[in-house]
Amino acid sequence: MLTVLRIKNLAIIDELEVELAGGLNVITGETGAGKSILIGALGLVLGAKGRAELVRTGAEAAEVEALFELADDEPARAHLDAAGIEVERELVIRRVLSANGRTRAYVNGTLTTAGQLADIARGLVDISSQHEHHTLVDPATHLGFLDAFGALGAKRAEVAAAHRALRDAEDALARSRGAVADRGEREDFLRFQIREIEALDPQPGEEDALAAERARLVHAERLVAASAGAEEALYSSDDALCATLDRIARSVREGATHDPALAPYADGLEAALAQLEEVARELGAYAEDVRVDPERLAEVEERAHRLRRLTRKHGGDVEGVLARLLEMRAELAELEGVEEAVERLGRERDAAHARAARAASALSAERHRIAGALGDAIGRELATLGMGEAKVEVQIEPLAERRGELSVDGARLGETGIDRVEFLIAPNRGEVPRPLRKIASGGELSRALLAIKRVLAGAGRASLYVFDEVDAGVGGGVAEVIGRKLSEVAAHHQVLCVTHLAQIAVYADRHFRVDKRVVDERTRSAIERLGESERLEEVARMVGGLEVTSRTRAAAKELLTGARAAR
Repeated sequence: MLTVLRIKNLAIIDELEVELAGGLNVITGETGAGKSILIGALGLVLGAKGRAELVRTGAEAAEVEALFELADDEPARAHLDAAGIEVERELVIRRVLSANGRTRAYVNGTLTTAGQLADIARGLVDISSQHEHHTLVDPATHLGFLDAFGALGAKRAEVAAAHRALRDAEDALARSRGAVADRGEREDFLRFQIREIEALDPQPGEEDALAAERARLVHAERLVAASAGAEEALYSSDDALCATLDRIARSVREGATHDPALAPYADGLEAALAQLEEVARELGAYAEDVRVDPERLAEVEERAHRLRRLTRKHGGDVEGVLARLLEMRAELAELEGVEEAVERLGRERDAAHARAARAASALSAERHRIAGALGDAIGRELATLGMGEAKVEVQIEPLAERRGELSVDGARLGETGIDRVEFLIAPNRGEVPRPLRKIASGGELSRALLAIKRVLAGAGRASLYVFDEVDAGVGGGVAEVIGRKLSEVAAHHQVLCVTHLAQIAVYADRHFRVDKRVVDERTRSAIERLGESERLEEVARMVGGLEVTSRTRAAAKELLTGARAAR
């Protein structure tokens, strides 16, 4: 829902702000006062092309800003997420049009491309005007409206689920067939890789063990010298440290026989001696174990090299290589049964196709069944809007097949089924029904769209419907019917209507008047919301022209009273 529209330096608008609400918002005013500029400004924030001549004379840039309140299921939310723009309930779109013709767009303060703005704005507002784009003119939306009219949501969801299942089955079958085609070469490759790993037979932790052994082999002579020398100094030589410590310990122990206070020291010396003797023996054993072995060093370095090459190829370390070995064994086993898998997946694909075909055909049959009823309903609405000769046809055609895409009985199958739907209309007797977008008259187009929206009042997705020329070429009773229809649509959607007819204006929930004034030799357009007394005067002006009399006020009051009673 649009809650605030701000405009600055656009055409004859110096600066104005209008606050809208739910229901029917009506804008009236003299011709040329700037009513349609408001609609053009709204189009700018929705992505319409800006023109430099729209910038107010003397200004560097024009700005339009719109504040929307988004429902939880608003389609715009998906586009906002895709653009990386966070939004909760409020969405602010700001468009700046420079005097040099360049434009910039901001969505919730984020600079946005024209393409992103068009995606985000799509579905927020539906503008019915001779010069504007609107959702219902786009044939891509007609299928959804037909399904909504016929309450076909469940059948449509069934088709979408069947389509997804068929697409998944097709993908699985294609992968399996590809595996069959490449199986021989792939099997040879896998067997070679497996043999290479199994031949080397790497063990967990082997890399660290080989590195430690290589270090001992490379420095064997130095290690033998260090360990044997230490053993000799501690134990084997004539002046070994252990022999000296033994003499000292025995001397202190002898002294302890005379003074027991020396006993703990004797104990400590004897313990140290025992520990040093143990270290000396281990050093001797280490020296005997270390060998200078160039052949073993070459073997270790060769295996370490082969391991490094294998780990770089398969996983970064031995554990990664072993994990890859398991994966390749599993893949090889799967390839050996791939032909059986192709047969099984083929049967599953055929079954999924049959289910999708049944669901799509059933949905198509329902669409054909209700298409006439929708066309008749819209035609009846048009008759009440002064287009009694109009004929509406809901055309259903099979989707054209495309190479490589799913199909059912010669029609392309998509998530929405196998049909293409378009609303066609012949405004006058004897004319061939044509697409809505090819209707030449702005008034006829606006009334056709109003009729469609009235029939589909509960099915549309736009949060705001805008009508700019719905009263073109009508008056009297037809205008009153249009006002009532707009009010009925406004029960389900926010509606903004620009009108010259009192019979329509009296149905407003909020009534705004646009005035053009000259201030300081400059023309300015302003807008104000009318209170009850002001509204009576404005409706009286619309009834009687520039001169408001007691008779026109009485007529205006009667129209307002009748509209309240009709709602």
